Amino acid sequence: MHSMPPVSDRPMPHVEGARHHWIQAGEVRLHTAEFGPPSGTPVVLLHGFPQHWYAWRGLAPLLSPDHRLICVDLRGFGWSEQPKRGYDTDSLASDILALLDALALDRTALIAHSWGAGVGFRLCQQAPARVTAYLALNMTHPWTEHRHVLPNLWRMWFTALIEYPVLGRLVLRHVPSLTRYLLRRATPDAPSVWRPSDLTEYAESTQRSAHAGQSLFWQYVLRDIPAGFRGTHRRTRLTVPTLVLGGELDPVIPPALLQGTPLADDLAVETVPGAGGHLPEECPDRVAEAFRRLTAGRPAAPLR
Repeated sequence: MHSMPPVSDRPMPHVEGARHHWIQAGEVRLHTAEFGPPSGTPVVLLHGFPQHWYAWRGLAPLLSPDHRLICVDLRGFGWSEQPKRGYDTDSLASDILALLDALALDRTALIAHSWGAGVGFRLCQQAPARVTAYLALNMTHPWTEHRHVLPNLWRMWFTALIEYPVLGRLVLRHVPSLTRYLLRRATPDAPSVWRPSDLTEYAESTQRSAHAGQSLFWQYVLRDIPAGFRGTHRRTRLTVPTLVLGGELDPVIPPALLQGTPLADDLAVETVPGAGGHLPEECPDRVAEAFRRLTAGRPAAPLR
């Protein structure tokens, strides 16, 4: 692996033990923050919106003693390159496959949160041989029943402010209070989860990645929603051992959206009592424990 020059000179938040690299992954240069021994069992971690690698700062100390944690900034976010196109889920998953090739990793475990978890499901369906186990946080799986989705669409109201090409970029670039609000709204005990400096970091980062943020939501509208109603990805069997972990009080992805009849060999669902939509930062110990159970072959009861 050859690390390339940084994409941005924006100051990086400090987290003990982080090693930063910029790697050419296909057509885009991605930033990674690594923790743990380079010889450790590899785990790739994908953040959600509106965040970047820093979202894993609480989990890293718990898993890094015996794992090589590779925390990726998705295309356009954090310190990764921000090209004009390529923010649909398939392209983002292809970026991660290209990154694995660049890192010479044949197989890896995967932990992903929120929007990153949607990318994670696509990755597992596209290239199951590359993923040993998948822990998905605060995200629906591809087999959520439509009868549960429709009554919960109102929870996505904020996407109307973000998804449209001109309006969305203006809002993300010039209304940083929206980023702070979305993070606080998603966590029941926000004051104990978010330090003011954390909220500022994500707000400033979201301003810089406004094009990527808006494009992410817009491509979801153009491609993923129609594919969902066509059942495109519901017909692809998931063969990777997978655990979906949700928050009981998640205001965007409530427990009802984690139900369904999966086309999967080994998929289980758990809900964390009292938790919201940012499990890596609300309860990293619970996430670490779930990951250890999953990789030891002892997930929760299968989803019915």
